[in-house]
Amino acid sequence: MSDRCNNEIHIVLVEPSHPGNIGATARAMKTMGLTSLILVRPARFPDPQADWRAAGATDVLDAAIVADDLSEAIGPCGLVVGTSTRTRRVPWPLVSPETLARNLSDGAAGGKPVAILFGRESSGLTNAELAMCQLHLQIPASPVYPSLNLAMAVQVVTYELYKTSNSATDILDWDREPATAAEIGGFIDHLQRTLEEVGFYDPRAPKQAMTRLRRLFGRIQMDETEVAMLRGVLTHVERSIRKSAADDF
Repeated sequence: MSDRCNNEIHIVLVEPSHPGNIGATARAMKTMGLTSLILVRPARFPDPQADWRAAGATDVLDAAIVADDLSEAIGPCGLVVGTSTRTRRVPWPLVSPETLARNLSDGAAGGKPVAILFGRESSGLTNAELAMCQLHLQIPASPVYPSLNLAMAVQVVTYELYKTSNSATDILDWDREPATAAEIGGFIDHLQRTLEEVGFYDPRAPKQAMTRLRRLFGRIQMDETEVAMLRGVLTHVERSIRKSAADDF
C-alpha cells in the first residue's frame, strides 16, 4: 500500500455494510477530484449495487484497496482523521470539515498522505479506532437529528477539501518528514511496554492513562526523527532497568 500513499487523501470506509453506500461514496469522491478509496473489511464488495450507485465513478471502485486491518490501511499516512458524532470521555482535538480543509491547505500533513476515516453505517467508529486518529471531525448538523448517510458525510467533507484545493500551495517548511501513523503506533506500543516495566502503568487497571498519552503525542504532530529519538530514550530506560536488576543478583 505504501507505493500509493504519495501526497494523497485517502477516504477510508471501515466495515461498510451496504455496497450501495460504497458506490455512492466513490461517486462523491470523483465529483470532488479524489480517487483513493480504501475499504476495511467491507461486508459485500465487489457488488453490482456498488457499480450501479457509482454511476460514472466505477474507475474509483476498480482501483479501491480492500484491507483486513485498519492499522495496515493507515500505516503510511502522516495524518489520520476520524469522523464521529459522539463526544468522548477524554476529549480529542476536534475540527469541522472546513477547518480540516484549511489545515491541509496549510500543509498540516507535511506532504505525507492523509486518511479520513468513516465508520459503520449503524455505529460509526469504535473508541479504539478513534484513538488511532490525531484529529476527530464532526459535521455541524441539527442537534435534533445529526445523523448523516455515509455517502452524504463523505460528500460534505470532500466538498470542503475541493473548495480549498486550489489555494493549497504552501507546504509546511520542516527539516524532517512527519511521522507516519505506523511510526506513532509503534512508539505508543513501545511506551506502554516501558511504562509497564517501570511499574507506572498496570494493564489490568488501565483507566485512561494510555488514551491520554496517545492523544498528547498525536496532538503535537511529531516528525520521524522525534519519534526515533523518543524510542531511543525508551530503549535506554529498558536497558538501565535490566542492568540494575542484573546487578542486584
